[in-house]
Amino acid sequence: MFAVIKTGGKQYRVTVGDVVKVEKLDGDVGKSITIEDVLMVGDDKGVKVGEPLVKGANVTFDVLEQKKDKKITVFKKKRRHNYRRKRGHRQEITVLRVTDIASAAKKKAPAKKAETEADAAPAKKAAATKAPAKKAPAKKAPAKKAAAKKKTTTAAA
Repeated sequence: MFAVIKTGGKQYRVTVGDVVKVEKLDGDVGKSITIEDVLMVGDDKGVKVGEPLVKGANVTFDVLEQKKDKKITVFKKKRRHNYRRKRGHRQEITVLRVTDIASAAKKKAPAKKAETEADAAPAKKAAATKAPAKKAPAKKAPAKKAAAKKKTTTAAA
């Protein structure tokens, strides 16, 4: 079974036993945390996609470590302007191990057939006799204004 979760602005595909490095989450080493932002759950039977989240699904993790990731260098430069800036950054991360994926396994009971054949027949007749919706009248094209004739004056000489 696998799940796609969302945390720290990123999405991760996880299965039971995976070790994942995510942006820092609150939690002590050795404790377990649960993430309920599950976008998709799947297994050999099929896949369930959320809209946007799968209701009732969650993924449980054990916190293995809280640490800083490797250092990255941020370098900015604008050529021919003597502008150079060099700065480093180390992102705090949490290392997690997936222990359980709980999908929304509760299946709804099939809907009861409330209507009988006799009750459905009058409803079908009423729908058939109902007049179709009227269309809105088409917009008329704006009337063209007659071109104004220019008065010409003749010079009397």
